[in-house]
Amino acid sequence: MLDTSDLTAAVERFADRLRAAPQSRLQRGAAAEGLALARELAVRAQRVEDPDREPRTMPDAGIFTVADQLAVAGSDLAEALRTAPAGPREGELDEAVGLVREAAERSGL
Repeated sequence: MLDTSDLTAAVERFADRLRAAPQSRLQRGAAAEGLALARELAVRAQRVEDPDREPRTMPDAGIFTVADQLAVAGSDLAEALRTAPAGPREGELDEAVGLVREAAERSGL
């Protein structure tokens, strides 16, 4: 089983920063960055869980919900990777952690 704690911690840190950000910062792009990341993590989780099914796109529920969307998507991916059959999942995990860190940096939070 993979240790997904690095992914979970990185997602929670970014989600907490989004929750604490002022509306003006969210509107200037931080929320869009968070939503794009949440969508990517959700697609990755869906591909792990059911690779033969076309992934669904996470909806835009507004700038004040993006932190929760990110937290859910990150948690879903961590659980999917943790419980997936053995295979090359460690690379996927490392890549996801990198995506979270890069998105947080681009958001300016």
